Amino acid sequence: MTYAHLELDSRDLELPVIESTEGPNGVLMSSMRNDDVVSLDPGFLTTAQCTSAITYIDGKNSILRYRGYPIEQLCDQSDFLEVAWLLRYGELPSREQYDDFVTKINHRTMVGEDFRTLMGSFPHTAHPMSVLASAINGLAAFYPETTDVSDPEQLAEAATIIMAKARTIVSYVMRRRLDEPMMYPDYSRGYIDDFLRMCFAIPYESYNPDPLHVHALGRLLIIHADHEQNCSTSVVRIAGSAHANLYSAVAAGINALSGPLHGGANERALRQLRDIASSGLTVKQYVEQAKSEGRRISGLGHRVYKSYDPRAAIAKQYLTKIMEQPQQLMLSDDEIRLFKVATELEDIALHDEYFVSRNLYPNVDFYTGLIYRAIGFDESMFTPLFALGRIPGWIAQYTEMLNDPMTKIGRPRQVYVGSGKRDYIPFSERS
Repeated sequence: MTYAHLELDSRDLELPVIESTEGPNGVLMSSMRNDDVVSLDPGFLTTAQCTSAITYIDGKNSILRYRGYPIEQLCDQSDFLEVAWLLRYGELPSREQYDDFVTKINHRTMVGEDFRTLMGSFPHTAHPMSVLASAINGLAAFYPETTDVSDPEQLAEAATIIMAKARTIVSYVMRRRLDEPMMYPDYSRGYIDDFLRMCFAIPYESYNPDPLHVHALGRLLIIHADHEQNCSTSVVRIAGSAHANLYSAVAAGINALSGPLHGGANERALRQLRDIASSGLTVKQYVEQAKSEGRRISGLGHRVYKSYDPRAAIAKQYLTKIMEQPQQLMLSDDEIRLFKVATELEDIALHDEYFVSRNLYPNVDFYTGLIYRAIGFDESMFTPLFALGRIPGWIAQYTEMLNDPMTKIGRPRQVYVGSGKRDYIPFSERS
């Protein structure tokens, strides 16, 4: 065991070092409490809350791997449900395991009539993420026999239910916003294929989504499936550390993801492209004006990636494929114009010293909004789609947290800077 030493006044604190497979090692700080000292790290920017074997990120070298597999290989050769299995169980499934998993998911996509009534009770104008979080949390009430987190079989069934019904719930959220009837699942279709049918089909009319849309959306769900200890994943783990059931913990993650600084970033990036397109300025003029005024350009830069976001590279490939077929896919002039703005903005960001020196490369949010729009989703659905992709990661992180012997109920410390002890002053003596 290697130790780090922290000198504080006359004390020498000996702190164990936990060695990583890749990336930074960790200094185990928990023993500091015995010496009346806590580490202060706003935003937990240099604090690891756990050890994990799920996702590895190297932001300097554009690396993202799930269970050791590069994201590029998974997007090229795998599909979303296989990735979901990989994240949960740690290895790629056999053909038999995969087929059984897909069958279980597809045959649990149906929700009961009481649950459909619940979905229909939300106002049409309700925020989609509020509805999604409420519905996922509500699943615990409909399946109470799957809420004992100490029972592996119940936990596995809860995970399967969430994976299956989240897809149905997201489609219902969209249909309700449009005041359109909620569609029943079709077990004979694939996970993504049937999801698009449930979102866009007209009842009693045949509907076959464009294969490119099906494939592109599947890749977006894969690249969003996990991303290490981000805000929403940390919330899932903290909730789970109290042994909140999986439904409650995932709902907590959805609520965290709803924040505009987290899951809402792709909406901001699309609004930014619209602002540029309608500004009356060239893209270069808009950028120069933003630089001079110190304004941030949404979709550029990332907290973790200090080079090109590997997820952005994958999303760009599929956006380019979609935009190469504008007549076939009946893209609007607005979508074509925004793609051209994005392409020009990306070229500036990759070559302008201002952006290069600050590591402000295009991130995943730069492209995903355009793909969602091209498929047919409006901005209100962007974050629910993000959540749909992230659910396998939340399930894997929750399961890993429960099985980790180092897990303790989350209880961050603080450094108190308020008033010292003082005596109560009666109303009559206050000025």
